[in-house]
Amino acid sequence: MHPAILEAAVVAKKDEKWGETPCAFVGLKPGQTLTEQEVIQHCREHMAGFKVPKTIVFSDLPKTSTGKVQKFVLRQQVKALSEA
Repeated sequence: MHPAILEAAVVAKKDEKWGETPCAFVGLKPGQTLTEQEVIQHCREHMAGFKVPKTIVFSDLPKTSTGKVQKFVLRQQVKALSEA
């Protein structure tokens, strides 16, 4: 719902305390800028606390030829983030 966000997708990221936490991949509209904290604050205002992403990654979302988000690619990126 944020006016600067074009698209977003959420996948699970491993967490030592909770098991998994939400990790959001966010694509911004051209010419827009946002910080990770601004996205988290917006989510806190509009979502239940357990649904608010703990990690935000700004990038173009990988899609299939029909325009569906390739979540398996996002999960691979989250796994690489966790290992780093």
